[in-house]
Amino acid sequence: MTTLAKTLAAIAVTATAAIAGLTLSTTALAAWPDKTVTLIVPFPPAGSTDNIARMLGPKLQEKLGGSFVVDNKAGATGTIGATYVKRAAPDGYTLFVSSLGPFVIAPHLIKGVTYDALKDFDYITVAVQAPNVLAVPASSPHKTLADVIAFHKANPGKMTFASAGNGSSDHLTAELFWQQTGTTGVHIPYKGGAPAITDMLGGQVDGTFMNINTAVPYVKSGKFRALAVTGSQRSPALPDVPTMEEGGVKNVVVYSWQAVAAPKGLPADIKAKLYAALVAVLNDPQVKAKLGDVGFEVVANTPEQFTAYQAAEFARWKKVIDTGKITAD
Repeated sequence: MTTLAKTLAAIAVTATAAIAGLTLSTTALAAWPDKTVTLIVPFPPAGSTDNIARMLGPKLQEKLGGSFVVDNKAGATGTIGATYVKRAAPDGYTLFVSSLGPFVIAPHLIKGVTYDALKDFDYITVAVQAPNVLAVPASSPHKTLADVIAFHKANPGKMTFASAGNGSSDHLTAELFWQQTGTTGVHIPYKGGAPAITDMLGGQVDGTFMNINTAVPYVKSGKFRALAVTGSQRSPALPDVPTMEEGGVKNVVVYSWQAVAAPKGLPADIKAKLYAALVAVLNDPQVKAKLGDVGFEVVANTPEQFTAYQAAEFARWKKVIDTGKITAD
């Protein structure tokens, strides 16, 4: 065979391979999802993250076909579920629906975490976010954020703050608040949000930074008093409650968030198809209104934006945890 003939033959083989690869990719995209897609939630049923996953599942099924089911793999502050997803095949049939904890908090608190939160996932989108609320019992003498700060300064280490546990969003928000105001309080960790709320209702603790979707019914029923929200602007769910910055406290903009990710290596075409469906679902007027009623704000950012946000949040909470010498114990 002449040199020219060999060259032409090589070009033909390369072109055939490229066409075959394109056909395979197009076929995979057209077929996905042709079997059950599992949404791994790293927490028990009935919490905020689980509720978001169970809302997304049926809507994604409507948009994409196939079957979407939720599987709760709880434990170790969400790291068991995160590790499971990391080890799953990156084929679009295992997805991760999680709060910020396993992404940006647990890796700094738990020794020997078996995944790299910055490298082991393909980040699809931050679905929703919600600010926290500084709340006190209705019987509290504190009527404003300024009252709380004044009490802190006059009585350092006296005001107690409940949380759902060490390293939880409410705990870390309190730590950030103390760091930014140069004050100290007393952290009272509970094993979950429910017992923390019970003691708040009973007046056994002085305050808490709770998720707004949890706070709204207690505030509206008059059982808790909301003093400030940690959002960059007021929340439509509690429009009369000022932000921390309006109350004179800067750099305490904190959101709890729920996001969707996949094992690293998700095919680009499936990633694009999934992202488009998620954005459509989250921006559906009925879905958006339902989320807004309980304080969730739709984010639906791009994979690139989520990746950058993840890295920034990872560094931010590492600094708070290191400064506060916080541990998971």
